[in-house]
Order: sequence, then structure tokens, then C-alpha cells
Amino acid sequence: MGELKPLGPDLDDEARALAKALRELFDGLGVSVRRYAARRHRDAGTLSRYFNGTRVPPWEVILDLLTDLAEHRGQPATPAAIELLNRLHRAAVAHSSSPRHAVEVIEQQLADADRVARSANVTGDVIGSALLERQHRIADLEVRLSQLEADWVKERARADAYAQDAPGLDELRAERDSLQADVARLTHERDDAEKRRVAAEERCTLLERQLETIEAAQVAGPGHALVPAARSEAVGMPKILIVDDQPDNLLAMSAILATLNQEIVAATSGRDALKALLDHDDIAVILMDIQMPGMDGYETAAHIKRRPRTRDVPIIFLTAMGANPEHTARGYAAGAVDYIAKPCDAWALRAKVTVFTGFYLDRRAAR
Repeated sequence: MGELKPLGPDLDDEARALAKALRELFDGLGVSVRRYAARRHRDAGTLSRYFNGTRVPPWEVILDLLTDLAEHRGQPATPAAIELLNRLHRAAVAHSSSPRHAVEVIEQQLADADRVARSANVTGDVIGSALLERQHRIADLEVRLSQLEADWVKERARADAYAQDAPGLDELRAERDSLQADVARLTHERDDAEKRRVAAEERCTLLERQLETIEAAQVAGPGHALVPAARSEAVGMPKILIVDDQPDNLLAMSAILATLNQEIVAATSGRDALKALLDHDDIAVILMDIQMPGMDGYETAAHIKRRPRTRDVPIIFLTAMGANPEHTARGYAAGAVDYIAKPCDAWALRAKVTVFTGFYLDRRAAR
């Protein structure tokens, strides 16, 4: 696992071109595959398959490699180099989409969501312990304050003196007030951690549902459409809204989703998306590009979530920035329920849309 094997003769041109580019980047690190896998907490065998061209890596793996190489060399990758890799990756994904690759993409998202859930759970436990400790200290201070005030009342009555606070009362009160401020802050932080945990747990459940959808299609055999089963076609399938300022992206995603037998509503801007949602009341899911001129995906999502009529329509963000935690966190905060990196894996995209379409049909059937 220390050295890479020669590229196989049966690789297609797209996989070979991406593998060569990744090998050049990896060689610049000067470490073995096993050591790099340990550094990045990834499976060494899977990394080898990425570098050998037999499997296309998620875009975030390439971003990690660029980040590590930039740190090693002391200079960041150029925009031209990133664009070249992105182009090679898009071409490789387009020629290698398969259930196995889609499962890998979604499992990576599941691992990320699980990591957030576990981290939020640990954070909540730590904050809970700190909160309990301060509450105990406040209770102790309240007892001490009450005793000190009672003793001072008795002393003052014996001396028939003018009412003054007992020595030390101000210090105890200041300490209590400080602890109460800590309790308020920690309670807020604990509630935030719990919200993050619950949201991450919901994402895990959603992603597991997507994996089950792909597995069910594989079991059903070739040609099985990724469409929610046991639905009456007489009722009609809901629509899919795709929002992207690039016509080529709209065409590519429409082609990927054509097998779902759902009408595609296309919008080239955030404003067009808001108008489309007024014109169509049977949108099952929105695929939203983040980087758009004028009103970007975040702002558009915020407008959608503010409208009572559209606030419950699920939004999947399309991002060319990989699984950057900052961008995904901002996306979830804006109202997105899922994301997928561009270029989109066809099976993964269809699985995500199929699951949300199933949710829509379930709600409609219940009504």
C-alpha cells in the first residue's frame, strides 16, 4: 500500500486523465498511501482505487488533497489548477455513474452527518455538566446569602444600628449574578447543540433512506426506475424545480432526472425560482445552485422559507464547493435539507429526488 500500481490498460480516457492528475498531486506530498489514509482517516484501499482510476473520488477528497499539498508546499493551488481538476472530475463522474459510486457519495455524507451528531451530543453533555455545576454553586450561594442576611438582621437589631448590608454580601451577590449569567449562556449553547444533534440525526435518517432506495433498485435489477412504488399514476407525479444560472447544468440535470417521469420546471435565477413557485403548487423538491449572480442560493432559500405557501418544500443545494463544513452549515441554516456536489452523480441525484418525491406523495395521500 506504500506505492501506487501502474494504471490499468482498460481504463477509459476520462478516468485515466483524472487518475494521472491525482497521482501528480499525491506524489507532491511524499508520503505513502497508507500514511495519507491514516492522516485523513480514510480507507487506504479506497484511496488506492482513487489513484488507480478504478473509482472516482468525491470532490471533497480532491479538495482535501489540494489543501494538504498547499500546506506542504506553503502556497495555495491556483484557480486554473482547481478548474482543471474540476473539469476532469466532472468528465470522470459523467462516464462512471453507477449505483456503487452513488452509494459511496451518500455514505460519505452519512459519515459527515453522523460525525456532526456525535460531536453535538458530546458538546451537549459537556455543557450540561458545566451547567449543573454552576446551578449547584448558585444554590449554595443562595443558602449562604440567606444565612448571612438573617444573621445580620439579628446583629443589627441588638445593636439598634442603622440598616447597612452585612460585610461580604455584595461579593456573594456579584458571584451569584455572574453564575446566573453563565447559566443563561450555557443553556443557550446547550439548546443550540441539541438542535444541531437533532438536525444531524434527521439527515442521517434521510441519507439512510436514500441508500435503501439505491439498494432496492439494484435488487430489482437493470432497468428498474428509481420512482416511489405503490403510487397511482392516475393521481399524477409532482414536479421538480431546478434552479441554476447555467443552461448546460439545467440540461444535464434534466437529462439525469428524465427517467423519473416527473415534469421538470427550470429557473435560471433566484427570482425566476420564486415566480415558478407561485405558478406551480405541486413542486416535490427544489434543486438549487448556490453560486448564482444577483440573488444567490442562500438568499433564495431564505425567501422560500419565509413564505407560508412554500416553506415546507425541501431544498437540495447544488454546490461546486464540495462538502465544506462552513458552506453546508450555512446551507442548512438557510433552510436546505440536503446537498449534492457538482458534477452530480446521476444515481445519487435520482435517489435524493426519489426519496423527497416519496415524502410528497405520502403527505398528499394522507390529505
